[in-house]
Amino acid sequence: MSEQSAEAQSPLESTPGSAPSSPPSSALSPVIKRVRTRHFQNAKDQGITITGLTSYDQLTAQIFDEAGIDFLLVGDSAGNNVLGFDTTLPVTVDELIPLARAVAGAVKRAFVIADMPFGSYENGPEDALHTAVRFMKETGAHAVKLEGGERSRKQIKRIVDAGIPVMAHIGFTPQSEHGLGGHIIQGRGAGAEQLLADAHAVEDAGAFAVVLEMVPAAAAARVTAELRIPTIGVGAGPEVDGQLLVWTDWAGLTTGRIPSFVKRYADLRGVLSEAAQRYRDDVTAGRYPTQEHSYEE
Repeated sequence: MSEQSAEAQSPLESTPGSAPSSPPSSALSPVIKRVRTRHFQNAKDQGITITGLTSYDQLTAQIFDEAGIDFLLVGDSAGNNVLGFDTTLPVTVDELIPLARAVAGAVKRAFVIADMPFGSYENGPEDALHTAVRFMKETGAHAVKLEGGERSRKQIKRIVDAGIPVMAHIGFTPQSEHGLGGHIIQGRGAGAEQLLADAHAVEDAGAFAVVLEMVPAAAAARVTAELRIPTIGVGAGPEVDGQLLVWTDWAGLTTGRIPSFVKRYADLRGVLSEAAQRYRDDVTAGRYPTQEHSYEE
């Protein structure tokens, strides 16, 4: 079956308002051979929840892709989870590019988004476009993401006008944690109006989707109801169009502070620790390697 014919059979390809050919699932139809920006919009129109995870390497990208995760974000959270930094702020474009290249080259279906790190777009639209072009040319990613609502409107528009899809990011924006006073929930009280203004600003600028991080569920629901484009929640409650998590958090690899909105699905740290100890014990006791693991003359 060709990609075109396979995609045509997806419930996401039906006319908006018409009944899908099969009941909506919790993710985009696995029939889709390659997730595109249009599938994000179709998902919102048809009430199909979008799934996303971070990924920073070939192996996890392949696993998540095969599991049917719809999009993979090569986040600047690599700073905390790969590069050994305390925050995302020190991460550079040159450090993220090889990670994004590895992820983009490993997937067959998932939509890959490269995060634009702090300092790579704040100087203005042309600076932002230069960074976005580098990611698209040097990694094979399908889109970029950048933080900020109204303050990033011009940057988003410039990138989109150049033909590069942009996922926006509002609410709590980790690159601005010092300006926000730390890991503080955004969109409470009077802040709900600013959250909504930011959401409309990025939609008007041309973003195909927007991440809402660490905002009250009611505020996220209001934004989701008012926007035409999909909303992706990171600690934003259930009434959004999709969910995104840092994979090392839910997989049990992360140590220290874990956000309260994270559900733990595995204990990979425990599994790997036990395996490493067993390996150490086998080697020191002479149980590995054996003849089974040795080459003959």
